[in-house]
Amino acid sequence: MDTKKRAVVVGATSGIGKATAQILAEKGWNVGVAGRRKALLEELQAASPDRIVYQVLDVTAPDAEENLNQLIAKLGGMDLFLFSAGYGLTNLSLDVQIEKDTVQTNAVGFVSLIHAAFQFFCTQGHGHLAAITSIAGTRGIGPAASYSATKRFQTTYLAALSQMAHNKKLPITITDIQPGFVKTDFILHKYPMQLDVTYVAKHIVRGLEKKRRKVIIDWRYRFVVCIWLLLPRKWWERLNLTSFIKK
Repeated sequence: MDTKKRAVVVGATSGIGKATAQILAEKGWNVGVAGRRKALLEELQAASPDRIVYQVLDVTAPDAEENLNQLIAKLGGMDLFLFSAGYGLTNLSLDVQIEKDTVQTNAVGFVSLIHAAFQFFCTQGHGHLAAITSIAGTRGIGPAASYSATKRFQTTYLAALSQMAHNKKLPITITDIQPGFVKTDFILHKYPMQLDVTYVAKHIVRGLEKKRRKVIIDWRYRFVVCIWLLLPRKWWERLNLTSFIKK
């Protein structure tokens, strides 16, 4: 076992997290996968039994950090941590329970495990911490208020940890991965320029291997983000983004 290629992927039972974990295993990484659905984790392990170990983990549960530590122990250590868990729905009615559930996963659960991974790397003296945020965190998005807000929170939190690592003079790499809209079971509506999951996962692994600070996927969304940032606040807040959403 190559002890310098040990990756933990949280949120690996489906979508981007699953595809990324599979590619890492194919590239020779030993991968610890975590998620809520045990059967899907077992399927992942069965496909690469020599490379993959798993741990059932709910990022919103009180024992999330304990389960992460158990997974790290099973893996024999950790060199890369990827947070791929997430929640969010198009919420045109601003249903408060959807808003709260989104915050619980994307903010509270995120902080719980990102903090645990960062502390692990501080103690170890090195590491690579990455999270899948979103281009949605660039500006406030009315149809997905809590989702865009929590993704902005994640990006800012990662920036703060990057600064902290530099201040501590620790070689801890921070990578903020910002995909555009991806074709997964997570997306219940149709959006323009939806990306294939495997295509996105390949870009993620390439960015991780190059230890990039920020990865926006793909070039079209890099252009979109530039345009969004150029728009004056008054213009942005008058945009009707629901016109781009199809059922």
